[in-house]
Amino acid sequence: MATSVKPRYKVDLARNMSEYEANYARLMKLLPQLHEEDAWKFDVDVGTSHWLVSIDVQERAKYTTTITVSQADNLGSWSQPLQLQVRLYHDARMAEVLSWQQHRRMQVRYEYPNRQMYHADEKAQFNGFLGEWLSHCLANGQARINLDRFSSNAISG
Repeated sequence: MATSVKPRYKVDLARNMSEYEANYARLMKLLPQLHEEDAWKFDVDVGTSHWLVSIDVQERAKYTTTITVSQADNLGSWSQPLQLQVRLYHDARMAEVLSWQQHRRMQVRYEYPNRQMYHADEKAQFNGFLGEWLSHCLANGQARINLDRFSSNAISG
């Protein structure tokens, strides 16, 4: 009985770069004052529930900004909140997932099977997930307005 060997995963660089560019464009729509603000909070409708989304700037450099994207929901204590660290490359207009939860230094390709049981294309999957997640946030998000930023005269008048 012959066994077939699954071909080794090949990185699709063009597809990855396209995803990075699309994620950058999505983030720029979601965070229009990225160079002026350090934190954003908004709700995202998901059926009969909602997510609380927080995006915080961790580091700014001349050509890059590193942000943390967090999502909590109202499903109770059994649901683990999402946390992604994303680097935006402003000169290239790309955004890349650097880490998720506490998993750092993601590789472009993993041999499979591996000790952590990552998929061969784990990094590509997370960048694809970020794209879908950002699209959902853009379509269903509602900004949380901080009323402390407005004077009482502006609100009443």
